[in-house]
Parts: sequence; C-alpha cells; structure tokens
Amino acid sequence: RYLLPPTWLYRLIRWKNIHFQQFVYRYSRAKPAQLKKRLLKKVREKLGPDFDVETHFSPSYNPWDERLCLVPDGDLFKAIKAGKAEVVTAEIELFTSDGIRLQSGAELAADIIVTATGLNLEVQGGIAFTVDGEPVDFARTFIYKGIMNSGVPNLINTFGYVNASWTLRADLIADYSCRLLNHMRRQGYRQVTPRLRPEEAAMTPRPWSEEFTPGYIARSLDQLPKQGTHEPWLNVQEYELDKKLLIQEPLEDGVLQFDV
Repeated sequence: RYLLPPTWLYRLIRWKNIHFQQFVYRYSRAKPAQLKKRLLKKVREKLGPDFDVETHFSPSYNPWDERLCLVPDGDLFKAIKAGKAEVVTAEIELFTSDGIRLQSGAELAADIIVTATGLNLEVQGGIAFTVDGEPVDFARTFIYKGIMNSGVPNLINTFGYVNASWTLRADLIADYSCRLLNHMRRQGYRQVTPRLRPEEAAMTPRPWSEEFTPGYIARSLDQLPKQGTHEPWLNVQEYELDKKLLIQEPLEDGVLQFDV
C-alpha cells in the first residue's frame, strides 16, 4: 500500500468498494437463493455449528428485498458467541412494565426498547406544498432523475440509495444542485421546473420503488412520486448511471424548463 500516494489509494479503494457492493446487489437480483445460502454459510462460520442460524438469521425475504445489514469486524457475532448478546426471534404479544411478553408466554426483560419496524415514511416531511395556490399531490407527479418532481419548481430532494451507502447518492445530488444553481445564476434564471414533453403526457406510471419493497416503502407507495418508462423519469439505484444522469449529462436537456 505504500507504493502509491494516499490520493490514489483512496480512489482505488473507493472504486473497489462501490463496485463490489453493486456486484453483490446484482447477484442478489439474479440468484437470490444462492446468495442467501452463501451469506448463511458465513454466519455459521462465525457462530459455530450449534447456533440456530435458520431461525435467527434467515428471514422470509431474500437478500436486498429489504436492506442488508453489515456487521463491521464481526463484532455482533463475537458478542453472541461470547454470551454477551442474545438473538430472540419471536412475535411480540405486548409490552410489560419489565420489558416484552412474547406470544409464546416468555418475557424479555428490557431497560430500553428501540422500535425498528412498523415505520411509515412521511412524504416531504409532511409539508403541504402549493404551486400558484394549488396544492401539490406528489403521487401524481413523475420523478425527474430521482431528485425533482414534474411540475414542481425549484425543489430538489436528497434521498440516498436504498441498496448502497446513503451518502454516495447524497453527494451526487449535492454536486448536481450546485451545478444547477451556478448555471441559473450565470444565466439570470430564477426558476427551474421539470416538465413532461408532449410525447410523454400519456406515459405509463410505475411505482417509485419496484425491487426494494420493505413495509415502510410499500405502505407509502400510494403517496410517493411515480417513475416513468425511460430516462430522465427514473429513480435509479445504481451509482454509475446516476453519475451519468446527474454529473455528465447537460443541464439544458429539453425537460428542465428555466424562467427568469
């Protein structure tokens, strides 16, 4: 590692990590059962043959149908194997003064309970947007490059990747936003609005997310913007394609309408 300058190392390691993650995601789409088998094999290697991996680490859905959790340095598995942590997979009946009662009748003592399921997305933070006095129904808009909405001026959303590091996409969106603002400042524009072209007026809407469908996304799809059938009306979840759409393609694309 000492043969290369730190800046080169950074770029190489970053490239490797981005593309390895994308490989794993594509693998999960092409051969989900095979990837699941390989992941569970790795968990067994960490926890030993006596641990019930099938019960506690084998959910009903396939890898990347919901977010895949990473365990840096295997610290969770080390804690479980050392008896410092325990995994219980069961259905909750109710909360008690001492913790949680399971439907099996067993009770789990708890000082703190962190809810991590049953969440609902609040679209646009619950803000009621209007354009020219008319309320905006985001479910009736199409998403432009995953960050703007058809017919809604001067609004960019930062929503990271659901299948990779959140900040990868957040960084791209920040770069795009600066490019757009600088372009508008130079040209004297005060408003920018993505608008469907005449030939796209009857475009078939698709769900905001099609492959990633955890409960909190599925429950909110009827409130979220729609994807179209082609660029730029897509909500892609792929870094290289987003890089092309947001960084490499020209701002003046015939879809963004600028006004002074």
